[in-house]
Amino acid sequence: MNWCITATNCGNRKCSFAGKMATPMRRTLVALHRATWSSFKNAEGSLDVRHPVPLYLPVRTKKRYFVPPAVGLKGKNEENPEAKARAAGLVFRQQYFERPINIACTAGIFDPYIPPEGDARLSTLSKEGLKQRTEQIRQSAGSQLAIRKIKEHDSQFTTRSFAERAQEIFMEAHDALTQFNKEKLHSLVTERCYPEMTRGNRYKTISWRFVESLEPPKVVHARCPDMVTKGNLYGQVTVRMHSKQILAIYDRFGRLMLGGEDQPKDVLEYLVVERHLVNPYGRWRLHGKIVPSWAPAKDPIIKTVMIPGPELKPGQEFEALNYEVPKPEAVQWNK
Repeated sequence: MNWCITATNCGNRKCSFAGKMATPMRRTLVALHRATWSSFKNAEGSLDVRHPVPLYLPVRTKKRYFVPPAVGLKGKNEENPEAKARAAGLVFRQQYFERPINIACTAGIFDPYIPPEGDARLSTLSKEGLKQRTEQIRQSAGSQLAIRKIKEHDSQFTTRSFAERAQEIFMEAHDALTQFNKEKLHSLVTERCYPEMTRGNRYKTISWRFVESLEPPKVVHARCPDMVTKGNLYGQVTVRMHSKQILAIYDRFGRLMLGGEDQPKDVLEYLVVERHLVNPYGRWRLHGKIVPSWAPAKDPIIKTVMIPGPELKPGQEFEALNYEVPKPEAVQWNK
């Protein structure tokens, strides 16, 4: 028989009786539950039982929008990383493949001067002499226009005084090179000429001296080019210098490689001096040299070579062995 325990408004006597019986039963169960829980706590206290407290550690995570590709996936077809980054909302930095430029000097010699063969004037009756005379007229016309532009920015420029000043710059630059004075050398030569003068001289000793000038220096060529933008003018003046000099170069072992200190030589040079005309603080500096095609070849360099010898025992001398130095075998070099 099913009795209704929760119903209170029931007219049945059985239901009212059942409700009266359910109330003390509920009180008994609650009292029994409290007694059991208190006894369980007392038992844990007597046994000294401790439950582990959960440990919470704050962890800082980073949301990665773009994951770089894994290592060792060479040869596998993968998606474009730029497309992945673009889909994630990231933008790749644009790479600029540009070469730095130096506006303090030009990168070369514009319209270089072509010295006459043998540094002499041929007869205008011959074909070669007529070509030489025509080239000289063309170059002199361009030089006059360039000298006018140079005088607009440098009012003290004259061809006669400038040739002597160029010779002084040449002498001061070579003196600074022999003394390894980098600061002074940078102020006398351009950034293009500096590596050409100092390349390969780290372990060498240079002895240079200017003896005398055989002919007075003179200006033979002038150009006034612009670079990067129109109006950014540079003055390039070519000076012919015929002098007597002494040059001796020693290697790192102190052995003579080139020239000699007791042998002065006649040197004919065509120096190119440059200045940034737009810069009010610019100065004339040595920019390079023009070597004509008919110039004689330079003297060969004497190199110091180590020849391997026999291994000597303690107390043994090399002269007692009568050792013959082997000759190098002939080697065929393919061009």
